[in-house]
Amino acid sequence: MKATGIVRRIDDLGRVVIPKEIRRTMRIREGDPLEIYTNSEGEVIFKKYSAIGEMTESAGHIADIMNKLAGCPVVIFDRDHVVATSGVSKKEFSERRVSNQLEELMENRGQYYSNSENSRFVVAEGVEKNGLAVLPIISNGDVTGAVAFMENGTNKVTELQKSLITASSQFLGKQLEC
Repeated sequence: MKATGIVRRIDDLGRVVIPKEIRRTMRIREGDPLEIYTNSEGEVIFKKYSAIGEMTESAGHIADIMNKLAGCPVVIFDRDHVVATSGVSKKEFSERRVSNQLEELMENRGQYYSNSENSRFVVAEGVEKNGLAVLPIISNGDVTGAVAFMENGTNKVTELQKSLITASSQFLGKQLEC
């Protein structure tokens, strides 16, 4: 583990402040859940908790089904990274960070549907493929991730694809509430 050179003291209530630089770099926002655990060397480790990351296998199955039904590649994200894919190279998308465009869409609880050849929605950093339709996953009132249908020769989303992406984002949100 790399030392950052930042030292913080624990206050009388057992709290410690995570420096702003680290929060910004790790995209830790106010209210984000953190998992706290220790290892055998006596280190205390803070890790961002991802509810969708806990259900990667299920998200992968949903991505596979949606890929077959919608006829386009599918990528599922938690708040920060790609969690599951279907119809695209797993190597190309594996552990990619969400783009600023996708992060903003999630923050605003927005939705994106491509409607022309000129529409461009970048979903992940370092990936050239664009989103065809993108919806946030909302669970217990909080945005926990997003589902993206990717372009596959056409840049216009169909009504069927709109229905399928809505169903998949709502289903994933409900699964997280259980």
